[in-house]
Amino acid sequence: MKSLWIAISLLIALAVGGVAGSWITGKTGRSVPILVSSPVSAASSQVSFDVGFEPVVKRAVPAVVNVSSSKVVRTPGGNSPLFSDPFFRRFFGDAVPKGFQTPPSVEREKSLGSGVVVNADGYILTNNHVIDGASDVKVLLSDNRRFNARIVGTDPMTDLAVLKIDAASLPVLAFSDSSKVEPGNFVLAIGNPFALNQTVTFGIVSATGRGGLGIEDYEDFIQTDASINPGNSGGALIDARGDLIGINTAILTENGGGNAGIGFAIPANLARDVMEQILKTGKVTRGYLGVSIQPVTDDLAKALHLSEASGALVAAVAGGSPAAKAGLQPGDIILAMDGQKLEDSRALQRKIGGMNPGTNVKLTLSRNGQTREMVVKLGEMPSRSTNTRRAQPEAAPLRGISVTDLTPDIAGRLNLPGDVKGVAVTNVDAASAAGEAGVQPGDVIEQVNRQPVTSVAEFDRAMSNAGNQPALMLIERKGATIFVVVQPR
Repeated sequence: MKSLWIAISLLIALAVGGVAGSWITGKTGRSVPILVSSPVSAASSQVSFDVGFEPVVKRAVPAVVNVSSSKVVRTPGGNSPLFSDPFFRRFFGDAVPKGFQTPPSVEREKSLGSGVVVNADGYILTNNHVIDGASDVKVLLSDNRRFNARIVGTDPMTDLAVLKIDAASLPVLAFSDSSKVEPGNFVLAIGNPFALNQTVTFGIVSATGRGGLGIEDYEDFIQTDASINPGNSGGALIDARGDLIGINTAILTENGGGNAGIGFAIPANLARDVMEQILKTGKVTRGYLGVSIQPVTDDLAKALHLSEASGALVAAVAGGSPAAKAGLQPGDIILAMDGQKLEDSRALQRKIGGMNPGTNVKLTLSRNGQTREMVVKLGEMPSRSTNTRRAQPEAAPLRGISVTDLTPDIAGRLNLPGDVKGVAVTNVDAASAAGEAGVQPGDVIEQVNRQPVTSVAEFDRAMSNAGNQPALMLIERKGATIFVVVQPR
């Protein structure tokens, strides 16, 4: 039994990694050194059953800081809550008497999170949601020194932000290569949950490449069961060598509860790429294709005559975009990029977003059952404020519905773009496939089996032609376009 424990001890006697330098030239022309882990490691006896992860924690904790922010929130005036009492309304009716109205107010909303020092001269990585809209940001170090922080830049699409404080000789964490992280690896989460500074929790990597959660635009999370709670946001997820493998960002809970053993961290490689762009230019620039995409489900794969459910289905093409100029069309399935197969739609999004504007990419796509190749020169990703049609992440079957012609009056009430043509869904049978899938009145059906439908007669004819075969529909829903497969019953 003793020999067994010795063997296990040797297996987890992990080293504290060495580091190597990397330099970034910032907007001011000054070089910002960033540490990255090196293959050289210290003695393997640093971690053991006797001392646990104490050597790793002692070195890493001082590089994780407390980040607090505040912003001014203005609330409009309104009726006093007292006036909503039925007793008062019996006397005054709906007219609000003078003195029962509350004036506009100004409140200060506070946020608390964590941050990771990645440069000895005071550069700190954190989550964008920790400091979003803040008028005042403060950083508390492990030695209880407090600094006012300046926001160097943010990237809401990955929920990352870079801060700067006027300090020197700070302890830092080195970036590890997060692409080498595997499920089962030991990890430690360090942060300030519930304002309990420098809290350390232990766990393993539960999964990698998590996405489709609707947390951020670009999702490629490391999942861990190390306890992450409110206040951990922006903190460090480190490996057993003490190197940074992720920035803790979110947890999955039920009914707003606490930690349930499912936490998510932004991979260090992605965080480093975003940070380097922010330090160089003050912003993040991404490649832009100009398509709305959705996953290829099994039902869609069958309807599109694909051999497997992979790739990205183009649901819409933005006018004047690189995709439009190259000739991409709604209904195209992008199977590969630069010769590399796309497992799902998120893979395309990550690859395009990681490229520079002006890059030429070769797309392999399927159109009407035929494979073709197309070269597209990427543009620059527009800001979130750009009013473009987007694709919903999921599609739903649509059967057992009532539709009507899309008149200008109906289009206006649905706030539809002027170029939308189709039939509007007025009612959905709850017992139908559409009802079970949650389809709602207000959807606009633009195509059935790749054919435009601009009237009820055209829709009825298209559905009749579909017969007992699945029908592929293009739908406009609240400013988004999606493909759905209608299964016969």
